[in-house]
Parts: sequence; structure tokens; C-alpha cells
Amino acid sequence: MTTAAELQTVLTVPARFRGPEGTANGGWIAGTVTEASHGARHDSAVEVTLHAPTPLDTELELRHLANTATLTHDGALLVEAISVAEELEAPGFVPFNEAARAEGGFAGFTAHAFPGCFSCGLRTPGDGLRIFPGPVGDTGLVAAGWRVPMTVTDTDGVVPDAVVWAALDCATGWAHFKPGEFALLGRLTARVHRRVYPGGTYSVVARATGREGRKLFGESAVYEVDGTLVAAAKATWIAPA
Repeated sequence: MTTAAELQTVLTVPARFRGPEGTANGGWIAGTVTEASHGARHDSAVEVTLHAPTPLDTELELRHLANTATLTHDGALLVEAISVAEELEAPGFVPFNEAARAEGGFAGFTAHAFPGCFSCGLRTPGDGLRIFPGPVGDTGLVAAGWRVPMTVTDTDGVVPDAVVWAALDCATGWAHFKPGEFALLGRLTARVHRRVYPGGTYSVVARATGREGRKLFGESAVYEVDGTLVAAAKATWIAPA
């Protein structure tokens, strides 16, 4: 039952924003649910739990009340977002030129489980984000130089926060993965502090922060060229059994 204070809308994920074939990119759908329910540049981090893969080109039910939101399909819970009082720790800044050089070591160039991924897939320039994190020396960091496509803006010419969440997403996985390895995003907690501009250049940096059984943990950040923090996140991935 929908209360007077609860808002309900219909959301459909275009195939462009896929991660694994047939399902939404985890970061993009997490950011989309967050932006729809909490607005842009929210004052706190938002924790988004992905309970099940989100299908593409399908009408989904988005409900939000106060600082929480859920995305469902035929009554099944797919995504849940809630504001959290948490300061996210960002991995250290890597200058853009150094981050761009690190891309040469991207494990996905050798073997990529999801080459069509919106964030890290080997997509046509302008179609996907083409963020390819590779190791930065012996620092324990992976990084990529993000050249923001002009084609990811909304009708007002603004890069949506959902795209920034997508940029934060996959890098935390590649901090763990060897060629051909993969896991599925289970939870992403993020906060966007500043706008990202189309045509701009940014550093995406990530690090692995641990592993517990099938769970992989990581942190990521997006930086402007002068080292100003744009956004930060922490992620939990679930590796296959």
C-alpha cells in the first residue's frame, strides 16, 4: 500500500547502461536510484544494496520515502538505497597522466568477462565510459584516466550522478581481478561532492581493501586534474562460488 508521503514512479533501464549482458551496470543503477530518491549532491553518503540483477528495457517500480528507496520488479526487491552517516575514505590521488599510463596494464585487455559493460567494457568511444584501471607501480592502487564523453549528458547538458557512480563502480573490482576474473557488485556506498563536466578529464583511482570468503572489498575515488576530490565510494563484490 502506498502512503501519502511515499512517491512511486516507473523506471526503465536502457540497454546502453548494461553491465553483465542483459542486466544493468551496478554503479549506474545504484546512482540512478540514489539520484531519483535523494537528489544530486546529497549531504551524506548513500548505501545501495543490489539484491538481484536489474533487467534491461523492463518497467520497474521505484518507490522512495524520506531517505530510503527501493526498486522492484513484479514484487521482487532488486535495489535498496538508504542514507548513512559515514565518512568515506578515498584512495590517494593519482595525477591524470600517470593514471592514463596505468591503463596499459588493465587486466581486461587480456580477458574481460563483461566486454560490453558501460563502465569498463571495450565499447565504442562515446558509447561507454571506457574506464580501464591498471596498476600504479607498487602502490597497491589501480587507476585510469577518465575522458568524459560528450554523449553521457542529460537533456540539460549535465553529467548525471548515475554516470559518476558508474565510474566509481568497476574500478573497485579491477583492484582485485586478474585477466578473465569477475564478481558481481553486491553493495556500493558513495557520495558525490562535485559536478563532472562533459569533455573533462579526471582520474579514477581504486584499491582493494580486503577479502572475506567470496566477498571482495574495495574503495574508489574520482579526482579533478588538480587533485580535488569529486566523489568517493566503497564497494562489496560477490565472487562466483
